Amino acid sequence: MTKLSEIYVTGLKNAHAMEHEALAIMEPQVASIKNYPEVAQRLQQHLEETKGQILRLESLLERAGAQKSALKDIAMGAGGTIAALGHKLAPDEIVKNSFANFAFEHYEIAAYKSLIALARAQNDSDAVATLTTTLDEEIAMSEWLDYNIEPLTLQFATLREQGLHSKN
Repeated sequence: MTKLSEIYVTGLKNAHAMEHEALAIMEPQVASIKNYPEVAQRLQQHLEETKGQILRLESLLERAGAQKSALKDIAMGAGGTIAALGHKLAPDEIVKNSFANFAFEHYEIAAYKSLIALARAQNDSDAVATLTTTLDEEIAMSEWLDYNIEPLTLQFATLREQGLHSKN
């Protein structure tokens, strides 16, 4: 295996673990959202996309003759769980989750752009296409979050002013 291939495979393993972290962050959010059905619906959609992204990454790892890193998957999943728990205590949990999700989407976008560059450097057009599909999903989620941060914040404030449960 060339150094380039080693870097690429490491990136695939890292992305696989990153997506497990995303699941660990989103699953509790979806389960607890009550007053923001459009947020719950979009997170659920992205949760399903993320499961598909994991399968695509596993396929790319298999094509490269590598396996996912169970240790990285567990560690990143645990990190995501801890991150999700950190916002549970906040009175503005839904808003803080929105910030964190927006930041995490940009982390994922950067990771997929890097993987695409490595796949291109190896002239692997199939991998480029597969990774671009995932990148497009991450960009779409980031754009949705960006568009909805202000309305979500105002909805939170309105519910709070009305004395209604606004946390999630």
